[in-house]
Amino acid sequence: MAGRIEAVVFDIGKVLVEWDLRLIYRDLLSDPAERDWFVTNVVTPEWHFQHDAGRPLAEMVPERIAEYPQHELLIRRYASHFNESIPGEVPGTRQLVEQLDARGTPLFAITNFGEEFWPDFAPRFPVLERFRDIVISGVEKLAKPDPAIYALAETRFGLPGSAMLFVDDNEQNVLAAQQCGWHAHHFRNATELEADLTARGLLG
Repeated sequence: MAGRIEAVVFDIGKVLVEWDLRLIYRDLLSDPAERDWFVTNVVTPEWHFQHDAGRPLAEMVPERIAEYPQHELLIRRYASHFNESIPGEVPGTRQLVEQLDARGTPLFAITNFGEEFWPDFAPRFPVLERFRDIVISGVEKLAKPDPAIYALAETRFGLPGSAMLFVDDNEQNVLAAQQCGWHAHHFRNATELEADLTARGLLG
């Protein structure tokens, strides 16, 4: 990959913050196997992704209730208690963001996140204030790995992909970024990310 890295662009879910739909139901579904079944078959990550991509909850929730009327209470809880699916930070990555920021590295983010959930979520994590701009899929109605969201980010951030390192836990999103000419890191944990940032001369 040619080009000097001038900025780092983070994903948010499962890179900066933990995310698990099952946590929304830990009080109502005491059996872990029952929770697993519910988020595999009813309130699934794939169904949730529709909101990430810009579909309003006012359409999604009634439609799902019509499909699974016996689970109406649990489906409505997805909309009212979504923040419970985000219990806290991924260990170590906030500290890396802070170190990069302290070095003056421009920081940005591209996140698949629902527009309606963002206002209640963002204030919980002050680390997000260190990002100069955040492209939110639900607001833009574009979601990773669509190449269009990377093109939008280049315009918004004022840099070509060849000058940015993209960090994401989803391999498809990483490959899409690379195909758009970005540097990319497939996130697994903060230790590996720190080593990569150091090897690239961004830390250390």
